[in-house]
Amino acid sequence: PTEPGKRRSMAEGGIEALVLGLHEVGAVKFGEFKLKSGIMSPVYFDLRVTVSYPKLLSQISEQLWELCKADKFDVICGVPYTALPFATAMSTGHDLPMVLRRKEAKDYGTKKMVEGVYTQGSNCLIVEDVVTSGMSVLETSASLKEEGLICTHAVVLLDRQQGGPERISDGGVVLKSVLTVSKFIDVLEKAGKVTPDVCQKVRAFVKENQFDPSSKGAPKATAQVAKMSSVAYAKRAETAGNVLAQQLLKIMEAKKSNLSVAADLPTCKEVLALADAVGPHVCVLKTHVDVMSDFTPSFGADLMKLAEKHNFLIFEDRKFADIGNTVSMQYSGGVYRIADWSHITNAHSVPGPGIIDGLAEVGLPKGRGLLMLGEMSSSGTLASGGYTDQTVAMALNRRDFCMGFICTHRLSEDPGMIHMTPGVQLKEGTDNLGQRYLTPDVVIRERESDIIIVGRGVYKAEDPAKAAAEYQQKGWDAYQARLK
Repeated sequence: PTEPGKRRSMAEGGIEALVLGLHEVGAVKFGEFKLKSGIMSPVYFDLRVTVSYPKLLSQISEQLWELCKADKFDVICGVPYTALPFATAMSTGHDLPMVLRRKEAKDYGTKKMVEGVYTQGSNCLIVEDVVTSGMSVLETSASLKEEGLICTHAVVLLDRQQGGPERISDGGVVLKSVLTVSKFIDVLEKAGKVTPDVCQKVRAFVKENQFDPSSKGAPKATAQVAKMSSVAYAKRAETAGNVLAQQLLKIMEAKKSNLSVAADLPTCKEVLALADAVGPHVCVLKTHVDVMSDFTPSFGADLMKLAEKHNFLIFEDRKFADIGNTVSMQYSGGVYRIADWSHITNAHSVPGPGIIDGLAEVGLPKGRGLLMLGEMSSSGTLASGGYTDQTVAMALNRRDFCMGFICTHRLSEDPGMIHMTPGVQLKEGTDNLGQRYLTPDVVIRERESDIIIVGRGVYKAEDPAKAAAEYQQKGWDAYQARLK
């Protein structure tokens, strides 16, 4: 039998060969890359290219198999999509049953989230390509558990060493990794493939950008992510990863306004008149287009002209809540064609990350932004606790499109995440339908939100423009007090 020292040496040699092979095919790149979280990274791992290199794919699957072969499991599941070839190679190479987890259910056929043959109570091994925050593994685990499978172990090719394994462990899953970023860099440096300066940049990046298991998916406050309640809107605009978030923060600073007026009126004529009256005082005008009895396609164009005239953004409060394919059609088409005229829209996270992907397919090419409903201001709301935590994590994983939250208090320290709070009036209270009202000072200064949303306090006022000016001043005063 092979001696332990020699076995370790052989295993080490296999890992070094794998690293060099990945580098040779361009699966690792050095420079300046924007990650899904919006953070700029000096290194990027593009493991999708491995599907074109069968020998390399076989090496990967064997290294993953060595990690997990002693564990007890009945089926395996690759995290969609890059890890699917890894799981498939492990399945065919070792005669292991495999299941497929969809990112979203289809609205035809069986409509299943998990495809394949399995029995409830079976133990499923999760296979991943790269772990950063750990959210993809946790989302896959949650989907599998909903189908009656047990998930206690996961394997990953590369751990970026940014806190992912700890978060996954908190979710009840033990993660084993073939490689870490540190090991990857060490091998390349030793082989003379990268310079010491590049290696130092990567190591510093890993150290400075960690994900905290207790931070609801947000990166820890580091040089890139400071406490946002004490940072001016203009300063946040410089570092925000989302283009529309940058634009809105600049508007807020230029107009000295963190006011959004909710134009919940029944006709286009009334909404347009209100928009023109309050336009000088708002950074955002919020609409409910489906309550307008006289809607015509010209409404969007007319409102966009007023938005340009008064320098505000339009937010259609649509609250999308279906699967990705459906919301994509609802957003781009139908009677309202919301994506054509509304800068911002919003969505529930109930369907899972697929809803963001579906909306992004339509909105990103148009330069639009999405707010996720993290919390609601109505009494008895179910949008709280774990639901809110998962919503925040989904948004942070798509900072290219997600620009913030509808919420009752600050949920993230990310500079590009703008927090908008509805249910604001000059006096606290509750209406007869359970809507709770908070004052601008409570929302902005105490709860550290960014924008107050005011409806009836403005559009039911005798002079809406005067009322909007008063709310604008109250909101800005609270913001100034927060900065001190």
